[in-house]
Amino acid sequence: MVVPGFVDAHTHPVFAGTREGEFEQRTRGATYLEISARGGGILSSVRGVRGASVEELLAQLLPRLDRFLALGTTTIEAKSGYGLTLEDELKSLQVLRAAAAVHPLEIVPTFLGAHDVPAEHRGHTSRYVDLLVHEMLPAVAQQRLAEYCDVFTEAHTFDLDDSRRILSRARELGLGLRVHADQLTPLGGAELAAEFGAASADHLENVSASGIDALLAAGTVPVLCPLVPLVLRQEREAPGRRMADAGLPLALSTDYNPGSCHCQNLHEALVFGALRYRLGAAECLTAVTLNAACSLGRGARLGTLEPGKQADFVLLDLANLEQLAYDFGRPLVRGVWKRGARVVG
Repeated sequence: MVVPGFVDAHTHPVFAGTREGEFEQRTRGATYLEISARGGGILSSVRGVRGASVEELLAQLLPRLDRFLALGTTTIEAKSGYGLTLEDELKSLQVLRAAAAVHPLEIVPTFLGAHDVPAEHRGHTSRYVDLLVHEMLPAVAQQRLAEYCDVFTEAHTFDLDDSRRILSRARELGLGLRVHADQLTPLGGAELAAEFGAASADHLENVSASGIDALLAAGTVPVLCPLVPLVLRQEREAPGRRMADAGLPLALSTDYNPGSCHCQNLHEALVFGALRYRLGAAECLTAVTLNAACSLGRGARLGTLEPGKQADFVLLDLANLEQLAYDFGRPLVRGVWKRGARVVG
């Protein structure tokens, strides 16, 4: 079966060092917020990126991009967010730019300086937001290092008022907007994303009924990450079936990162989208192709196979569409083409 190249609309691929120790802690009952409070989580990866050079980060990133292609993903959205200083956020985005120049995988860069409050600003979130608004965002925009700005809107990171400041400034500077919304708590991140007309609202495990209505009215694409609650051992699921039935164009993503989901296999996320959200095969395929491409502003060029679009496609060892989520746990990719050129197989 030939399908459009997979589009992963939410990844964090620039990091140094993995966090399997935290995985073990969670097996013993530790929560995401407990690990974070002890200096783990995002701040653990921040220490790794700050201690690595551009060359070291690039050398670690390129094999990850190879793996995305080998698994059938031909386009990714890629976030910074493990630097949290002006220098280190710019470094991460420069690594993405350098990788995009030499690798066939298509990279859509997103600035996520608002991923967490770094240790040196803990207890002074407004001071860090000032830094984001007055120094980091203008530098990113001036150097044209990112297409989008994202913010992790949560009570323990950036609340609704902080997020509004960041998103407002990003919009003024011409960046598209994305929001980590309602992942851990029902804070109203979906409503915030809709208020700003964001391209995407991501995670949404705790989205409200009013949030779903707001996203639909705003035309914001929900990017769901079905593997993350499983890895974090959280019982709360995004109401994927309810959102799809409401008419929202769901995208599915790996949320590939070193902590809450160290998985690059978008087909695996697709399978869990079917199992956990009760999505049909056609819905799943659309969620990792056209809908994901639309969330990245690339729906006119990517996500379907038709005349006039870019020739990104994957040959899968499947007999029919219904086997897409049904047949899993084995290598399926037999060939990958990017821009008409065979890059895998």
